[in-house]
Amino acid sequence: MKFIVLIMALLAALAFVWMRSAQAAVMPQVGQMAPDFSLSDQNGKLQTLADYRGKWLVLYFYPKDETPACTTQACSFRDDIFKLRKLGAEVVGVSIDDATKHAEFAKKHSLPFPLLADKDGVVAARYDSVTNLLLFKLAKRNTFIIDPQGKIAKVYPGANAGRNSEQVLADLPGLQAALR
Repeated sequence: MKFIVLIMALLAALAFVWMRSAQAAVMPQVGQMAPDFSLSDQNGKLQTLADYRGKWLVLYFYPKDETPACTTQACSFRDDIFKLRKLGAEVVGVSIDDATKHAEFAKKHSLPFPLLADKDGVVAARYDSVTNLLLFKLAKRNTFIIDPQGKIAKVYPGANAGRNSEQVLADLPGLQAALR
């Protein structure tokens, strides 16, 4: 009987945490100013949203370094980086992993863009891109295109890891034309 009560209490606590995080988080919408960030990358360099002012920014949140889908997504952005930069866009990845894990991941896969360490999930929460699983957090797989003025231009909630980079490449020219 004690076991059943314990399980019921644990389920109630999980439901409370899930409902609280679902109510508190609101995903930034197209046209809104992108939430600011200031995080260290895999090399220990501080990166801020202001660093990308005047450029298009692809800010993608992903759950964990070295998982199959996250590796696919990162390598797709890596493979398309010259096309993205030709369009005037930079890529930045964000997850809850620490800078050391990011450095290993970036080196292993030759990633030519910053991976930001959001260990506490504060920035991910501002972008409604964090899942609280009671004892730990994971970033959700969401991608945001931020225009040169710092406004959200496009949102990909639950981005497809294998197609995300190609979707961004397809959408960027139209977003840029609309801004002119």
